[in-house]
Parts: sequence; C-alpha cells; structure tokens
Amino acid sequence: MAVGDGKSVTPILEGEENLIAAAQHIVKALGTKKNLTDDVRKILADLGTQLSSMSTVNETKDEGVSEIEERLNLVQEKVMNWETDQSMIWDCGPEEAFEYVNTVEEARKLTESLETLYLDEGGEGNKLLRRAHDVLQMAMARLEEEFRHMLIQNRQPFEPEHMSFRSSEEDVVDEGSIISFEDDPAGDLLQRDSISRFSEDYIINLVHPDVIPELKCIANLMFISNYDQECSHAYICVRKDALDECLFILEMEKLSIEDVLRMEWASLNSKIKRWIRAMKIFVRVYLASEKFLSDQIFGELGSVSSVCFVEASKVSILQLLNFGEAIAIGPHQPEKLFRILDMYEVLADLLPDIDSLFPDEAGCCVKNECREVLRRLGDCVRVTFLEFENAVASNTSTTPFAGGGIHHLTKYVMNYIRTLTDYSDSLNLLLRDHDREDPVLLSPDMSPHREEENNGGSSPCIVSPMALHFRSVASILECNLEDRSKLYKDASLQHFFLMNNIHYMAQKVKGSELRVVFGDGWIRKHNWKFQQHAMNYERATWSSMLSLLKDDGLHNHSWNSVSKSLLKERFRTFNVAFEEVYKTQTAWLIPDHQLRDDLRISTSLKVVQAYRTFWGRHTHDISDKYIKYNPDDIENHLLDLFEGSPRSLNPHRR
Repeated sequence: MAVGDGKSVTPILEGEENLIAAAQHIVKALGTKKNLTDDVRKILADLGTQLSSMSTVNETKDEGVSEIEERLNLVQEKVMNWETDQSMIWDCGPEEAFEYVNTVEEARKLTESLETLYLDEGGEGNKLLRRAHDVLQMAMARLEEEFRHMLIQNRQPFEPEHMSFRSSEEDVVDEGSIISFEDDPAGDLLQRDSISRFSEDYIINLVHPDVIPELKCIANLMFISNYDQECSHAYICVRKDALDECLFILEMEKLSIEDVLRMEWASLNSKIKRWIRAMKIFVRVYLASEKFLSDQIFGELGSVSSVCFVEASKVSILQLLNFGEAIAIGPHQPEKLFRILDMYEVLADLLPDIDSLFPDEAGCCVKNECREVLRRLGDCVRVTFLEFENAVASNTSTTPFAGGGIHHLTKYVMNYIRTLTDYSDSLNLLLRDHDREDPVLLSPDMSPHREEENNGGSSPCIVSPMALHFRSVASILECNLEDRSKLYKDASLQHFFLMNNIHYMAQKVKGSELRVVFGDGWIRKHNWKFQQHAMNYERATWSSMLSLLKDDGLHNHSWNSVSKSLLKERFRTFNVAFEEVYKTQTAWLIPDHQLRDDLRISTSLKVVQAYRTFWGRHTHDISDKYIKYNPDDIENHLLDLFEGSPRSLNPHRR
C-alpha cells in the first residue's frame, strides 16, 4: 500500500484515540517497505513504541476519569443532602460532623486528581473538573457557615467581675475650675484613682474550649482548599462583633472627637475614669484572650493568626485611642490635669502589652497610633501644668479675704501639687525643659547657691524638673498672697493673713511627700517666715496697748506720786483698745489648732503679764470702778480670739 493513497486510512478521525490509531497504522504500513535504510527503520520503530505508550496512557486516563466520576457523584450527593437540611451539621453530633469533613476532604482530593490529568478545554473530563469545583465550592460555603455559627453559639460571656469598673453617673464630680478655687480642693477632683494590675493578667476563654478542635479542623480544611480568604473573613467579622460587645459591657460609647470636645467636664470626667479602667481590662484581659483564641485556631497557618487578630481588633482599640486623642487636643484646663496624667500613665504602662500583642507588620498601625496618642497626652500634660501656673499667677481679687484665714487659693494650690507627687516619674519626664541648659533658672527663688543652703550647706544636688516647677508654683503663690494681704487696711491683719497661709504651706510640705520635693531647707525658711509674720502681727496689734501699761508719764513730779487722772485715762484707753481688739479679732480665724494655741500663749505671755504687773502696782491707787478687767479676765478673753466668730465684751463691774 502506497503511502498517501488514503484508502487504508480511516476517512474521518475523531478524537485523540483515532489520531493515535491512525498514526500507528501508518507507521506499521511504512515498516513493511523493503527499500528502507536501517536508520529509517530504527526511527519508525521508536515512533511506534511512543505511539503505543500514548495509547496505554489514554486507556489509563479513561479508566481514572471514570472512577473519579463515580466517586464525585457520591460526594455530590452527600453535599447536596446537607444543603437541603436546615439543621447545622456540628449540632447534629460528632459522627455527622466527622462524615461531612471526610466528604469535603474527598471532594478536595478528587478536584486535585482531575487537575493533575491536564484535561483539554472543552472535553468531557474538563466538564467533570468544573463540576468537582462546584461541589467543592458548595461544601466550602457550608463549612464557612458552620464556622461562623460555631464561633457565635459557643461564645463565652465576658463578665469582668474581678474589677469594679462601673463608675458612671453616680460619680460625684467637683465642677469648680481653677479660677474659682472652691473650699474642698481635696475632694474627688484631686483624688487619684487606684489603678493597679492586680488580677488582670490572665487569659479567659472567649469561645468554649470544647469546640476549638472543630474550629481548627474547619480552618485547616478551608485553607488547604484555597478558601483561606473566606475563612479569615468569617472569623474577623464574628470577632469584630464580639469586641464591640466587649466595649459595650465596659460602657465605652462610640464618640467622635467633636462629641468629646463638646462635652461638659462633669460628664467627661466620668467617661475618662471609665476609659482608664476599660483600657486595662480590654488590653490585658480581652485582647490577650483574643490573641490566644486566634493562635489556637490559626496557629499552624503561619502569619494568618496575627493578621486575623489584628483585623478583628484594630477597630476597637483605635476607637479607644481616638478618645485619648480627643482629650489630648481639648482645652488645657488645670482641673483636667490629673485625669490626663492617669490616661498618660495607663497608656504608657500598657505600651509593652500592646507591643507584644501586635509584634508583626500587620499591627504597626496600632502600635504607631498608640505611641502618637501617648505623645499627645504628654504634650497636653506639659501645657496644662503651665496653664495651672499661669492661672495661679492671674488669680487676683479686689476684695480682702474675710477673717484672714487660709485662702481657697492656698488650699487648692498646695493640695494640687501634693496630689501631683503621685505622678513624679511622669512629671519629671514630661516637665524636663530640653531647651534650657540650666533648668534652675525656671524657679525665681532657687539658684545653685540657695539650693546648697537648702541642703544644709552640703554639696549641691541635682534638682528634678518637677521640684523646680513646684517651687516655682509655691513662689508664684506667695507673691499672690502678698498682693492679697495688701487689700487689708489693718497692718496686723495683713501679717495675720500671711502667717496663716505661709504656715499652711509649710505644714502641707512638711507633712506630705512634698517634703522630699521641697527639701528641709525650704521648710525651715518658711517656718521662719510665718513666725516673723506672727511677731509682726503681735507688734502691730499689741505694741500701742502695751505702751499704756508702762509707768512712764504717770508720776506727779511735784508730789512724787501717781497722777490718778492719768492712771484713770490709761485704764480707760486700754479697756477701749482691748474691747476693740476683742470684737475684731474674735472674727479672725486661725484654722490650725496648734498655731491658734501657740499665738494665744505668746500673746498672753506678753499682754497678760504686762497687765498683771501694771494692775498689781496700781489697783489700790484708784477706785475699782475704773478697772473693768482683772488679769484673769484678760487671759480668759484672749482665749476667745481667732475662732472666726465675732463677739463683744459686756463685762460686769467688779
């Protein structure tokens, strides 16, 4: 048979099998020719072997596709049966769940087998491959649904009973500003919250532990089937909702920056205290537990665990940080300083926790935002403290303070800075003046020489930034008090007022943590100051009266005897002056019991002793009707002074 005559070749070749068969027939026909060389015969023999091999592969492929189709039919039937069933597979028991997982695994393997056969587009095998993909997709959708359902239904309730964080509307808040300086500066406004770690550092089960293996199994199966995005998305959505619920339980509302800036301080103060508590619980308990849950389910899948955790949690943590940012950019009112410091310290304290929870690139946005909010809160602390200094300096009055007692400004300022000592580490960091080579210049009454004196003549020590600022505030306060004292027309009341207030400042420093900040030298200096004012008060009040109790000018030189008329005038003048002092100074107030007793004793030693001597020397020189008070009367009346209740003397005649 001649090659190419076409009579021995099948007229129409259909499909790959017919082509191979035709090629084998041609090679066999050519091989019968006698005039072929050995080389041509060898080539035809090799070609025949290859064609025979291709025919065998096709036969095997046909058998494999047939077997896969039978298995796929069974898998599809099982998957479709569950599609028509409304119940959840894992709720039906472990056997049904195990069977369904095996079914899905079978679908995945069948799909992979069909893909390895490299079936031609448009052929019967490719149609089978598309059907396998459809079955697998249907199974994956069902697994995603089961995964979501299991996460939601087995969520553990979040009830942080270990910490009393509900501090909302019943909080009593002092709404007085630094400008008003109310009477009770040591109230809620200046009290620092007790914020400790106690039992916060532990993991709670956010999802029931019994279902973790099932969740992990579903996740692994979806990931190995290239449905990782669907699985991750389902997890992130469910856990986002759980985190929102956690913030709701912690009473953290979703507030915009504008909402926060418009809020009244009383309400804002309460929300800040909630934020402080919520941040510690949310980060150390909830986020730590959230991270643990993510690692349990996705831990074997590389970086997936970290990405899922970050995507699920970042909206909630950024919501909390957004509140901190709103506080930081708000008005720098001095009464807010303690709450802002609390926020700064809790965020600084949580920074290592946040770094450990978000160590990867995926969590950089959270770490960066946390550091930015911390920086802004620090700037807010620094500016607010300077505003406090300015407020003290600018707090002036045109009317004298009634009674010459301890001014509200003095109480407020000293209690304010005493409370600030609780934040010494933060303040020393934030108040450091990087632009000054010599920070001592910050305080008007502190120089290196004076600092050496304050330390008892020993070598100068380094003064902390906080100490310098506190001494500066105290110096500003003293200047303010000096100006206020000048509002009194009575010189004795000027000294009385300064004595009271400087004594209060010295005692506040001496009896608190401020002693370390100000130093014993400062205390000695101010003890001397208030004692000087006490002496000046006595001199201004009693000097003219004590001069009446001297014999100078009483004697009649002609007769060498006491002038009775002059003596009567002396007693009358003394009585009027004493009664005026009594009426006036019983209205004056020394709140400190010890200072009040000390001044009474000091006054008695001078006045009563002088009166007793004068009275004893001249009580027989004139009639008793001209002597209204005996020495004991004077001594008893002096005990009525400085009580803050005005009285008048109406003594009976002896």
